[in-house]
Amino acid sequence: MRHLISGAAGFIGSHLCDHLLAGGHEVVALDNFITGSPANIAHLEKHPRFHFENCDVSLAIEIAGRFDGVWHLASLASPKHYLAKPVETLESGSSGTRNMLEIARRDGARFLVTSTSECYGDPLEHPQAETYWGNVNPVGLRSCYDESKRYAEAMTMAYHRTHGVRTNIARIFNTYGPRMALDDGRVVPAFLDQALQGKPLTVFGDGSQTRSFCYVSDMVDGLARLAASEERLPVNLGNPLELTILEFAARIQQLLGSNLEIERKPLPSDDPRKRRPDISKAKRVLGWEPKISLEDGLRETVEYFKAQADATATR
Repeated sequence: MRHLISGAAGFIGSHLCDHLLAGGHEVVALDNFITGSPANIAHLEKHPRFHFENCDVSLAIEIAGRFDGVWHLASLASPKHYLAKPVETLESGSSGTRNMLEIARRDGARFLVTSTSECYGDPLEHPQAETYWGNVNPVGLRSCYDESKRYAEAMTMAYHRTHGVRTNIARIFNTYGPRMALDDGRVVPAFLDQALQGKPLTVFGDGSQTRSFCYVSDMVDGLARLAASEERLPVNLGNPLELTILEFAARIQQLLGSNLEIERKPLPSDDPRKRRPDISKAKRVLGWEPKISLEDGLRETVEYFKAQADATATR
């Protein structure tokens, strides 16, 4: 089968490329490197079934051939990036989503869009199930990201209902693993970057806000299962193990050094207080749940970044 992936040089996108290629498929990868990295797909450059196009999917897309699967992962997903480029963030969710959907409609292809747990905003329901409509500030600082994803979901459902496109919507919760950008501002890469440099771990507010962390191989498995399913409404993909930020900082200290200090900073605007997925639907519909423990996933991630640092030092 032939697959088209936007955001293919991103963290999750590059792992999805690996997964599909390992399954014997052909992959056409799109990215404009606004946040993705050429290093994430460098190992695929000479793969006979991998093709890369430097492309902004918010603009017109002209890719030769027909596709069996269209995956829209292109997005500025970290607060650091979407707060710096709010217009581009909104465009990736609006124009970008429609452009990718048009290719799926044209080719009769399956379409999957990666949405986000941020659709739930600062939730009043905990844990968050797909039936919860959210508590989102539509004009807040984070709205460029939240609303881009909510719009992408609405556009995806419109194409399914109007044109019969076989669509899937994945609501992704915090994901981590090799190829994360350490400087993107989210808690896992931020803590690892600080810890590997021996710097204090930055905790915003009192550290009681919670997050759940899913290893990237589990996430890609969930995406693949969802794309093969007949479920058209959103499905949560994430790890239901919930930790406070202070508890997560303690895990990093255990792994990388108990001498790491904690540095406090004010809580950012509209920062969600709680984040934990209800994955009952994913279990029921996809037969999916995370398998990789936080300890094993963090260990693999740390080893990757240590190897990257060593390789850089020897150049």
